[in-house]
Amino acid sequence: MPLALYALAAGAFGIGTTEFVIMGLLLEVGRDLDVSIAAAGLLVSGYALGVAVGAPLLTATTGRLPRKTLLLGLMALFTIGNLACALAPDYWSLMAARVVTSFAHGTFFGVGSVVATALVPKNKAASAIALMFTGLTLANVLGVPFGAWLGLHYGWRATFWVVTAIGLAAMAAVALLVPRLAPSGSGRLMDELKVLGRPQVLLGLGITTLGFGGVFAAFTYIAPVLTQISGFSADAVAPILLLFGAGLVVGNIVGGKLADRALMPTLLGSLVALAAVLILIVPASHNQVAMIVTVGLLGAAAFATVPPLQMRILAKAEGAPNLASALNIGAFNLGNALGAWAGGLTIDHGPGLTALPWVAALITLGGLALALVSRRLDRVAIPIRPAAQEV
Repeated sequence: MPLALYALAAGAFGIGTTEFVIMGLLLEVGRDLDVSIAAAGLLVSGYALGVAVGAPLLTATTGRLPRKTLLLGLMALFTIGNLACALAPDYWSLMAARVVTSFAHGTFFGVGSVVATALVPKNKAASAIALMFTGLTLANVLGVPFGAWLGLHYGWRATFWVVTAIGLAAMAAVALLVPRLAPSGSGRLMDELKVLGRPQVLLGLGITTLGFGGVFAAFTYIAPVLTQISGFSADAVAPILLLFGAGLVVGNIVGGKLADRALMPTLLGSLVALAAVLILIVPASHNQVAMIVTVGLLGAAAFATVPPLQMRILAKAEGAPNLASALNIGAFNLGNALGAWAGGLTIDHGPGLTALPWVAALITLGGLALALVSRRLDRVAIPIRPAAQEV
């Protein structure tokens, strides 16, 4: 694989770390800035909202910039945003800095996916996307735990100083390793917007939102499932979650390789596998050994869906892929938010914690249903000959 992909992975590692590490710093931030834990938690929501708004806005207005220039600009924005977080004098300054930082997130992953596929032969495009997203998976395994530990022992600002340094290192890697590429497609805003009118692109965004949404319907509340149903101590939760992170890495790589061989079958199969693992949580949660294994399988099944979901959008947005690709990153975040919301409703106003895996699986099965509709549209539009390969 080209070295440029590792530069993109370095940027993904920094972005993934800054997105999720705040969850482990809420107590320190709340205490230092004299706000409640609930208010500190809104720093997570503010970031997610920034991703949803910033991805289409930045992508739509930068379509004619050379890809390398845009990636460097995004990493500069990311670095400045984290520097502002480290220096924030009060809560609202930190919130503003988090939102600014988040603007780089969706566009970096969206444009980075397009660049990654342009660096390799077509039959390795999904693996290239998976390699870039490996930075995000490693952020969950290494960056977030280390950042939380650093914040606990040296203050939450120290974590953002380190992430700022990671941003500078990623900028240098992009500058040195990523070749200069012309904008994908025409770069005109109207062409990008027209692509969003394609039914298959809209279906792809829906598949991502629902298909991946099931992950966070369950994973957001995995700690209470582990402690209240499986009977683990609170101290055991963090080591168990390392298995989830390891599963992310494995699933991401496997999903990319399989999607290169057969995209749509991999997309359908990964969604079926994800729904099956979510349902498996129901019996496994009553046996500690089985639950440990299932948490690792959940990570693998979750990120096995990512390369085929992203490749499907790129395939259906051919000619003007940038905005659709960035919006698909927003769809992942929307799925996260909707999944967590549905999980909360199930716990507070529904059948409770034990029913959570069923709700999560139903959400993912909704994405699978849309994927089956999308495959049907493929076959109606282009009749498949016996020797043809399904895309």
